Amino acid sequence: MKKSAWLLTAATIVAAGSTAPAAAQEGTNSFELGQIVVVAPRGADIGSGAIAAPAIEAFQRNTLDDAAALIPGVHASNSGGSRNERLLFVRGFDRFQVPISIDGIRVYLPADNRLDYGRFLTQDLAEIQVAKGYASVLDGPGAMGGAVNLVTRTPVEEIEFAGQATLNLDDGLGYGGYSGFALLGTRQDRWYAQASFARNFQDHTSLPGDFVATASEDGGERDFSRSEDWRLNAKVGFTPNATDEYSISYTRQEGSKNAPLSTVDPVASQRNWSWPFWNLDSIYLLTRTALTDDAVLKTRAYGNSFSNFLSAFDDRTQTTQTRARAFNSYYEDRAWGGSAQLDLAVGHADRISFALHYRSDEHIEFQQAFPSGLTEPEQVNREDTWSAAMEIAGNLAPDLIATGGISVDLRNLRVAQEYGVPPAGGAAAIFSYPIEDALTANLQARLDWAVSDAASLYGSVSSRTRFPTIFERFSSRFGGAVSSPALESERATSFELGGNWTRGGVELAGAAFYARLDDVIVAFPFLFQNQPVSQSRNLGSGDYYGAEASVAALLLPGLNVGANYTWIEREIDDPTNAAFQPTGVPRHKAFIYADWELVPGLTLIPSLEVVSDRWTVNTAGTRYFRSGAYTDGGLRLDWRVMDRAVIGVGVRNAFDDLYSLADGFPEAGRRYFVTIRVE
Repeated sequence: MKKSAWLLTAATIVAAGSTAPAAAQEGTNSFELGQIVVVAPRGADIGSGAIAAPAIEAFQRNTLDDAAALIPGVHASNSGGSRNERLLFVRGFDRFQVPISIDGIRVYLPADNRLDYGRFLTQDLAEIQVAKGYASVLDGPGAMGGAVNLVTRTPVEEIEFAGQATLNLDDGLGYGGYSGFALLGTRQDRWYAQASFARNFQDHTSLPGDFVATASEDGGERDFSRSEDWRLNAKVGFTPNATDEYSISYTRQEGSKNAPLSTVDPVASQRNWSWPFWNLDSIYLLTRTALTDDAVLKTRAYGNSFSNFLSAFDDRTQTTQTRARAFNSYYEDRAWGGSAQLDLAVGHADRISFALHYRSDEHIEFQQAFPSGLTEPEQVNREDTWSAAMEIAGNLAPDLIATGGISVDLRNLRVAQEYGVPPAGGAAAIFSYPIEDALTANLQARLDWAVSDAASLYGSVSSRTRFPTIFERFSSRFGGAVSSPALESERATSFELGGNWTRGGVELAGAAFYARLDDVIVAFPFLFQNQPVSQSRNLGSGDYYGAEASVAALLLPGLNVGANYTWIEREIDDPTNAAFQPTGVPRHKAFIYADWELVPGLTLIPSLEVVSDRWTVNTAGTRYFRSGAYTDGGLRLDWRVMDRAVIGVGVRNAFDDLYSLADGFPEAGRRYFVTIRVE
């Protein structure tokens, strides 16, 4: 397939409860059993609700945060601080409010859910789906602001092979690292099998030429920017007939990283942290069975594990652990669960669906303290989450479809342990926090109107919640906080109007959205036993609103152009902090590209990402200011040397723009890449 077609094939599921088997979806290699429901206008550019593998490759976006940011309404950012994690915001909602899944199986860290989106690789994916605002209750709990789903590939040919190798170079054309993937699969009459392996090694990033050296960073190669990640995915599937499918998959992901230091904080205040391992495991069974012509049962069952090791050192040499600031922290998480969804056709154009989700999480943590070297006993947290949902869709008129959904979510906390001095006083020991369960309800409705063959409109309202994490309920924040066992769920009520229009070689899509946030969790300060502490409480509120627009057009034979734009405003009222501003999301973001086949086999892809500044905060949390505007120019030239082999060269941040998404953490400067892909 020519790249000009690739960039316009971001698959979006427009209707919930589709019963079409994967093989019937026009030969797509997106794993249909692993998809979630995304209700958005079909993308008029590289994806209004999804971005497909060819676009990820074309713009050289090898990590989840970088790739998903190509979608309107989605923003990449950086946590800064000692963790230095890559973040994603969906219409302003953060990683606590937007769950992430792989093939519909949620990746969740019950301790704090501080997922680093830079650890998730994209080279071997079929697509990234993003549900914005309206995330179907059928897909499970927690989607307060939307949902992100990484969809793996599934074979469509009898013998299938794909591979890619990329060499990354810094601004001086020095070695910066490499990435790549390999995939082998087969689809037979009644079964299929596939295995893929992806790897990303970053030797270093380089700072832009305008960076002025500080006491913590001398410029050039960014100190402590080394990281490495790999992922293995394997699946075997059975397709006994045209409607049924049964698949078992295994995913193993391993990573390690260092954490660059702040360039503006004093050396003495820096934390020197590294993660020797950050690993995920998941095995899952996905099924689809047509019980009758009018009834389809879909099930998911899985077992997940997460292991994480964080080391804190005395200083930037990362060689000794003798001071009180040093420690070794271990997380061991396990989860298992599943879901069942029954879709019933109750008329020529009506559908009713029922879904039940169950998940059991176990979190184990322990820490080695210094200079004593003593390791505390394991602390265990266990809780179960249930969700029961129903969705009804039907025709109000021949061209008007109404959809309504409701769900009830239950969190059952079984064990909540901590090690330290108990609230009642005494010697350090294992103690238990009070046990509190939680119950919440979610409602949503949607109208879709096919105005004509060329245009459609839709409107939706969705009221969704998310349960607070163990960290929010129980963490002592290094002795500066007290527990809040009865902490309630946050809620967002989202409204959206949108549509799309297609005529000739032009496609347009757009949406306006508004979300009201209630019961927002904030840190409430007060005196406890004559000591200043904080406690998580549902005292905040806010409003997010904005608009998205995208366009794609065939200007000339062989010349496609496209663009998308996002405007968003975020207002959060934190009664405990009059100066508070929501950080991490710019007010304006635009992405423009062209795909120009200069001559047969030779394609030029220029792109321009223009992003305004955003609120950020200093490390001490005492000063909010706006920062981080940038213009990132990209250029890629591809030469198709054979029918299924392409060699590409390109550049990112071509203007070597100096900017920071978080205070004191400048982004990488100009860098180049050379890649070869066989498919």
